[in-house]
Amino acid sequence: MTKAVDEKEAERHRAKMAKRKAVQDEEVAGKNIEKGLLIVHTGTGKGKSTAAFGLALRMLGRGKRVGVVQFIKGAWHSAERDALEKFGDLISWHSMGEGFTWETQDLARDIAAATCAWEKAQELMADASFALVILDELNIALRYDYLPLDEVIAALNARRHDLHVVVTGRNAKQPLIDAADLVTEMTLVKHHFAAGVKAQQGIEF
Repeated sequence: MTKAVDEKEAERHRAKMAKRKAVQDEEVAGKNIEKGLLIVHTGTGKGKSTAAFGLALRMLGRGKRVGVVQFIKGAWHSAERDALEKFGDLISWHSMGEGFTWETQDLARDIAAATCAWEKAQELMADASFALVILDELNIALRYDYLPLDEVIAALNARRHDLHVVVTGRNAKQPLIDAADLVTEMTLVKHHFAAGVKAQQGIEF
């Protein structure tokens, strides 16, 4: 049922929205910088990688190339990879992790895997054909000191001016947050896992 709208109420709404539009238009007009962004998705909530892959889909929809390096994930199948690889040469996906550190229980092996993944990340970032590079779970590798934080941040800061990079994973280090252009913290409010619901196809993987 459609709510009846009083004519005076409608006029007040029009005037309010006109003022808001003027403010918004002025703010947008003042933004004239175009640059590659360093984006960080962190926090305890679900959706960090999911948001990054949504951005990948947007970039692919524009006909631009996307590179993905997974630092921790890789020991299990990724449905996102299956979907995005349908874009052919526009996507370059590299799952180079072997699972979380409690699964491998081998520090040297974890460091070696992270190092290889970081080398691949630098290779993709140096390739001018890529518009976006996603470094999935890099924050985890940095948290456990698998990679030298200062060197990683220096390389991210030195990337070419038009390259967008997304870094995902919990517990983003403060120097990375300081270097980023955009930081989003996913906050856990409620999770079905706590109620005994297992990981399911199309939701977790």
